[in-house]
Amino acid sequence: MPVVLVVGTAKGGFVCRSDDRLNWDIEGPFLKGWGVTAAARGPAGDWLVGTTSFVYGAAIHRSDDLREFAQAKQGPAYSEDSGVKLEQIWKIVTHGKRAYAGVAQAGLFVSDDNGDTWQPVNGLNQHPTRAGWMPGAGGLCCHAILFDPKNPLRMWVGISAVGVFRSDDGGKTWQPKNAGVKCILEDKDHKDIGFCVHGLVADPADANRIYRQDHSGMYRSSDGGDTWTRNETGLSSRFGFPIAIDPHTKALFVAPLESDEFRLPVNGQLQIFRSTDNGDSWHALFDGLPQKHAYGAVMRGALGVDGMDPCGVYFGTTAGEIFASHDRGESWHALPCRLPRVHSVTVLAE
Repeated sequence: MPVVLVVGTAKGGFVCRSDDRLNWDIEGPFLKGWGVTAAARGPAGDWLVGTTSFVYGAAIHRSDDLREFAQAKQGPAYSEDSGVKLEQIWKIVTHGKRAYAGVAQAGLFVSDDNGDTWQPVNGLNQHPTRAGWMPGAGGLCCHAILFDPKNPLRMWVGISAVGVFRSDDGGKTWQPKNAGVKCILEDKDHKDIGFCVHGLVADPADANRIYRQDHSGMYRSSDGGDTWTRNETGLSSRFGFPIAIDPHTKALFVAPLESDEFRLPVNGQLQIFRSTDNGDSWHALFDGLPQKHAYGAVMRGALGVDGMDPCGVYFGTTAGEIFASHDRGESWHALPCRLPRVHSVTVLAE
């Protein structure tokens, strides 16, 4: 089955295609001159791509073929009197006939017309704790959006440096869900915010089981986010950004970095860690990855899986490298390209 990687970089987007997950054709850059920060297939099957420009600001572009693009008629935007600025599109996901976009400054927007126009999800964007929301080093951003496959009204978002929120009524109201996680930026009025979540995934068969890569470490919840416990045994570092899950085996993949101060691969060794026991233990995967003087970091949107069996795993680095594995991370190879700084890697098995 052919695999397509849509790679968002600081200098445009690139498309990597393979029929066997070993040999790759590289196309691009598309949207040259824009930073590409997120991408997803929309409800109608075309592509929705988040972009940013120091001239034009943040926007969403649409495309049928990843070659020709048109900007959305009415992209996500805060009202002029809100005092909040939309700086970047961090995440785009499709859920049924709707598309959602997580943005910075932190907020959630929804589209009911395949991404042409977008409306704010005010239950989150105007949350009672909003005045206490503080940014992390990467800004105040809504970067993760999850849905319960068995309950269409239940969803989660991850906001840095605020925490995880859950809605049980389709986004009308939201509750912080961070009990058990170490607080990073304590708020004097709201003790349930100030948690710097970096990455968030759910078990595709049981959305009550959620995993989060946090600023303060790795955590797992078995009750839909009501409570969290640490699960870090074997990791080279608690700190990191992305997390991905194999939908078949439920194996987890993360990319640890050296502390929140340095944010580089530990000891200059580029390694992905995998857990095959729901996060109880972790083991390094590095066959084919550079193990000396490798300092390209993997950002929160730059690690993905293809959902095939065996699962393919893919990631990009801040040094512009793209690596692929066709065997759940047991072995890796570099794609024949050196791109600008990689923001995101979106994976599609066609």
